[in-house]
Amino acid sequence: MKRNLHSIQLWPAKFVFTPSTYSHYKATSNSWTLGVNYVLPLVEIQERERAPSSVQLAAAYGVLNRLIPSHFSSFEFHVIPKEHCGGEFCFHISNHPGSDRHDSPEILISGTTAVEILSGLHWYLKYWCGAHISWSKTGGAQLASVPIPGSLPPVQDAGVVVRRPVPWSYYQNAVTSSYTFAWWDWERWEKEIDWMALQGINLPMAFTGQEAIWQKVFKNFNISKSHLDDFFGGPAFLAWSRMGNLHRWGGPLPQSWLDQQLILQKKILARMHEYGMTPVLPAFSGNVPAALKRVFPSAKISRLGNWFTVNSDPSWCCTYLLDATDPLFVEIGKAFIEQQLKEYGRSSHIYNCDTFDENTPPVDDPEYISSLGATIFEGMRSGDRDAVWLMQALLHSVPLGRCMLHNFAGNTEMYGVLDAVGSGPVEARISDNSTMASLIVLVGVGMSMEGIEQNPVVYDFMSEMAFQHSPVDVKAWIDLYSRRRYGRFFQPMQDAWNILYHTIYNCTDGAYDKNRDVIVAFPDVDPRSISTPQIVLNDIHEQYGKQYLTRAVLEETNDSYDKPHIWYSISEVIHALKLFLGSGNQLSDSSTYRYDLIDLTRQALAKYANELFLDVIQSYGLGNLHTVTHLSQKFLGLVEDMDMLLGCHDGFLLGPWIESAKKLAQDEDQERQFEWNARTQITMWFDNTEVEASLLRDYEEIKQKKDMERKSAYENSTWADQWDYNTEPYTKETKKGSSLGGGGGVAKKVGDKTKAVASTSMKKVKEGTSSGFQWIKDKCQKTAQKN
Repeated sequence: MKRNLHSIQLWPAKFVFTPSTYSHYKATSNSWTLGVNYVLPLVEIQERERAPSSVQLAAAYGVLNRLIPSHFSSFEFHVIPKEHCGGEFCFHISNHPGSDRHDSPEILISGTTAVEILSGLHWYLKYWCGAHISWSKTGGAQLASVPIPGSLPPVQDAGVVVRRPVPWSYYQNAVTSSYTFAWWDWERWEKEIDWMALQGINLPMAFTGQEAIWQKVFKNFNISKSHLDDFFGGPAFLAWSRMGNLHRWGGPLPQSWLDQQLILQKKILARMHEYGMTPVLPAFSGNVPAALKRVFPSAKISRLGNWFTVNSDPSWCCTYLLDATDPLFVEIGKAFIEQQLKEYGRSSHIYNCDTFDENTPPVDDPEYISSLGATIFEGMRSGDRDAVWLMQALLHSVPLGRCMLHNFAGNTEMYGVLDAVGSGPVEARISDNSTMASLIVLVGVGMSMEGIEQNPVVYDFMSEMAFQHSPVDVKAWIDLYSRRRYGRFFQPMQDAWNILYHTIYNCTDGAYDKNRDVIVAFPDVDPRSISTPQIVLNDIHEQYGKQYLTRAVLEETNDSYDKPHIWYSISEVIHALKLFLGSGNQLSDSSTYRYDLIDLTRQALAKYANELFLDVIQSYGLGNLHTVTHLSQKFLGLVEDMDMLLGCHDGFLLGPWIESAKKLAQDEDQERQFEWNARTQITMWFDNTEVEASLLRDYEEIKQKKDMERKSAYENSTWADQWDYNTEPYTKETKKGSSLGGGGGVAKKVGDKTKAVASTSMKKVKEGTSSGFQWIKDKCQKTAQKN
């Protein structure tokens, strides 16, 4: 039940990474532990350097005004010391002492920081007003259920106190900065930091703008801007150039980009500081530009191996690692920390860097790894004597926290294990604390997904676990969630969500959220290789599955990393979708409902596409070209259905991703470069067949896949080759995509469509077979014709 919980570690300033500790590296459990003698000083430093109460209160009121301005005068906020909460971080919700007066606030919310205050506001809106808050792309906030000012529900006389069981709530992943944040401006970042605070997040990563810091650092080592052009990746690939996976790909970075991002980072850090958050800054891991070897010929620098790059082209692959024994290592590490302190004026003293992310160390020796870790930390501590190293990894006897690693590669798929979310963090805290020495405690929970703005139910639930001391009754929580999500109780939707809880959000067979549906995956079938008409259908899976259909085989598996996978009952999910469709007359004006309806239909169509694609391949293997032609047309029609469907909601449009990239450009050349980055990252990544397009997300305007399949319909070429032929020009397109679902008429278009489907008599479908998916497809086609 805990397998979807990732881990991060905090390395305290007194900790030294030695060979003796490395011996525990692979044997330890997935937990976040830290001795009390390390936790207390760290917390004390954070509290001593936290923004003044007046600053935090002003920031909290700012969120209230942006979230629900009509109720700005209905709440009063106070910052309180931890002693009021038994020495812990907490929030307190109570009726305002003057609430019986007409001109008085109604609710008083007190918290140890602005984050706790805003968490308390969110808690009150959720559990007293039936409200819901999610990302704008996933339906946004449902606040219609909040009573008008003057009529807010009172809390019990004594009020409610909610304490954090652990001090920190962590957020982000090193690659989230590219999969999701790559093109964000301050307006979008402000919304995200508000969302973080409302969710109780107080330990977020803050990696924006670090290339501008590196430029200044390396200038002092005689590395010029032209040298760094070969080092930094493009705007959409910075996460991987930072981790030493690649260099230069998508670059060079314009100076205007570097300057803009540094300005943006300063705004991000300032706002996080105002909320009382502890932003995690980057540190030096040993990844250096090739030019350092020319400037310092005697420096000990190794070249790492290939990381999925273009035919191992050295122009992009095989980055350079400075040896831990070289004096330059600590010198550069110190300079990087000091430059950040100089630019930002402060630091939270917590830094992150990961070595060998999907890379192989140049030396297979524990002592080498140990010395590298010690030197990395020495570089941090030389620049900041209170430095703490936070790492997403598995280690022993170092600061460690339970995190949910829910999403991979920013892919779109409904997925989750809600039972694990509702109990895992609590069980981990109890288990770890009972098995460790008495001075070892669990100090945090968090979310380390690779991409956000998907599966809002999972993130709503997991963020709440930062304040839960006991396992949560998931069934009861889901019942409340369906009411909050749509602003009212509606039995069919509650029934639908109970089905989703036990099916889509109950993945207990070992699969991970790595969407490999054929509709979004790289084609890897060569039809010319399938030419044995004697094979009977029952043997197709066994004889062709592993050899030709590495992503087309549908089977239950403990490792679905490379295969489409269905872990739930198809018939039950189809029934849930019927309940959604049947609720259109009542809920079509709800943005959250419209998002969920489209997402669930998208999921069903994507799974149906897997079956249809396999039928095409089986028919070709049997030499039945007439059936192949028929099924291929059905498959292409399905792509058109999904394109029409996803175009009905802003959350699934390609346009905002492309246009936000172009918006940051200063001239036409930058606009072309940034758009290429944006298109390439979500499709090909690299223009060769060796690397699958793992990021073909479910966006509207996916017709380039349809074109590829139509043109390659078993001509004298492989699908993979034809994919390259058609997709490479797509990455260079400059066609403007829609930024508003349905041209801005999302509510009416989806609402009318839903009503049309709901009013149509539904045929009885044979449960558990692809006919259920055919029913969905037929309804989509019919309603598309009507609208």
